[in-house]
Amino acid sequence: MPSLTLRNFCVATCLAFTVLARGSEAPAVAVWNFENLKSLGGAPAEVWGAPVLSKSEAGSFIRFDGKSDGLIAPVIPIASWKSFTIEILFSPDVGGLAEQRFLHLQDNQNRRVLLELRHLAEGQWALDTFLYSDAGHRLTLIDRTKVHKTGRWYWVALSYGNGRMTHFVDGVKECEGDIQFEPMSGTGLTSVGVRQNKVSWFKGAIREVRFTPEVLPAEKLQRVVD
Repeated sequence: MPSLTLRNFCVATCLAFTVLARGSEAPAVAVWNFENLKSLGGAPAEVWGAPVLSKSEAGSFIRFDGKSDGLIAPVIPIASWKSFTIEILFSPDVGGLAEQRFLHLQDNQNRRVLLELRHLAEGQWALDTFLYSDAGHRLTLIDRTKVHKTGRWYWVALSYGNGRMTHFVDGVKECEGDIQFEPMSGTGLTSVGVRQNKVSWFKGAIREVRFTPEVLPAEKLQRVVD
């Protein structure tokens, strides 16, 4: 009888450690592939304007007209994450607005994450990223000398961890800076193709968005290979 009790204790202890280990695992990577206009990250999406769902051999994507097209949903995919990397596969079009926001996360504490672009000349753009924790902790990253051509696909990335914010285009680091950014709450909104106050509309296509709960090194970032 004592041996059975000891055995049961050992089994229970092993199960407890297994549960604790699983509970301590990092959140999974969230990948948004745009196969419909009805949801974002599993949450029901509201459609603004008339974005077009298109398909190609490489997969489906959504095309935005740069005037009134966007999607918004009550989801914060990086909620509670102290570190993160956001990657987006997109293709900006010629002829869009000078300022375009293509991904905007904002929680109920007014913390914000923005991935944007600036049209510097016809057919050229530069990446612009922004983190806002509060009035005393905010940072914009942009280098207007790092220009890219419109009309082709790129992977852009924004990472944050340990007070450091960095952004990349096709795995190449372009800007970085220091900011203390508090983890976002789980209550808020994410918009794609436009800023949430319906300005700075994006003109182009978006195929995929990836959210990873860690700062990915450059060699692990997604990139388009010509």
